Amino acid sequence: MSTDNESETETTRITRKGQVTIPKEFRDEFGLEPGDEVVWQSREEGIVVRKANRSSARGMLVPDDTSPEKREEVAEELERRVEQHREDIETNLLGEESDS
Repeated sequence: MSTDNESETETTRITRKGQVTIPKEFRDEFGLEPGDEVVWQSREEGIVVRKANRSSARGMLVPDDTSPEKREEVAEELERRVEQHREDIETNLLGEESDS
């Protein structure tokens, strides 16, 4: 990783799998944590990467005046339910396959 002292830019290398590391300074500055999503945008001047707005989709699930804490609680519960649903589907499909 190298730093351009004239502006707040850094460079990283792309791995053979197409992966890049977001520099720690940017992760800290923009509150990026493991599991967060980033948006890649093509612009005339090049590629722009920004933090995805996690609350944009969540706003459809709860009223606008819901507190951030309650939104997070709802999101965690939905995530738990989706994971349980996936496990149920997997169990049912595997159970059906073993009976054949």
